[in-house]
Amino acid sequence: MASDHVPAWAGPDGLPQLGDFQAAAERIAPRVFRTPLVRLPNVAGTQAGAPLVFAKAENLQRTGSFKVRGATNFLARLAPEVRARGVVTHSSGNHAQGVACAAADAGVDALIVIPHGAPEVKVARTLAWGARVERCTNDKAAREGTAAHWAAALGATIVPPYDHPWIVEGQGTVGLEVLADLPDVANLLVCVGGGGLLAGIAGALRAAGCDAQIVGVEPELAADARESFVRGEIVTWPAQDVVRTVADGVRTQALGTHTFAVIRRTVDAFVAVSDDEILDAAAWYLREAHMVVEPTGALTLAAYRRLHRGEGPVRLRPGPTALLVSGGNADGRVLADLAMRPAG
Repeated sequence: MASDHVPAWAGPDGLPQLGDFQAAAERIAPRVFRTPLVRLPNVAGTQAGAPLVFAKAENLQRTGSFKVRGATNFLARLAPEVRARGVVTHSSGNHAQGVACAAADAGVDALIVIPHGAPEVKVARTLAWGARVERCTNDKAAREGTAAHWAAALGATIVPPYDHPWIVEGQGTVGLEVLADLPDVANLLVCVGGGGLLAGIAGALRAAGCDAQIVGVEPELAADARESFVRGEIVTWPAQDVVRTVADGVRTQALGTHTFAVIRRTVDAFVAVSDDEILDAAAWYLREAHMVVEPTGALTLAAYRRLHRGEGPVRLRPGPTALLVSGGNADGRVLADLAMRPAG
């Protein structure tokens, strides 16, 4: 079954309120890491007067990705008798690990639908948390349909990958941590697939009264959110298009209803970057910052480089910039290729 109740946010403007995110932070604190905000060296390739750029290192999160935050919050908010029946989700890998971890913590069964083509390191780590894995073709209908089938068969609850207020609130706890560590943040760049992370962070910062410039980042090969933002309505891209990008964590075909409602009112702009720029950024992290960052996690650095060159729909504001590093679950082949990639 799907989750029995999808609440609306209680604020007069229909947006999440600061208390929603603060409550989520308290709820998940015993189960997730408070990840560091790491200053990056010479991101722009200059020495004197280099701008202050920080990475919010969710690649150092408990499951190697921010996704465990939303999953933990979701399971914690389920009624005990509902949670005991187990959970089901669909994911290309990082949400899979997050749900598997949260379910293991809660002592309940988890079945995860993972599409063919997902990185095997993410499949293996999902299994290592004790979850059962079923595979499907990599398109939205197959993923959702397979998850619905197993939820009905098992009497379990579906944990949405992104489009649910409880997921958004959990992911938004990242924003609270950034604001606590860098209260004068001027620019915040966040990668976007289905929009749970971007909606959560942007919603949390706006609810806290922060007016930093918030920029969503996508691959050019999967830029449905940018198109949706410009057109003012949710646009769906074909599965055969979005699966082309190396950034496997954002191969979603469309934003969610809940996430788009927040994003369109809290985000300033979107930037789309090429796969070559993404891989250059991931290689830079490995070589210069000594950080393991999967291609999806490197999206924001690739976008920062564009904006620093004066390219893109907006200009960087004066002051510190924070780049959301969403995860670090790259397999050995990808890491080997990044290590050998020429500096770019």
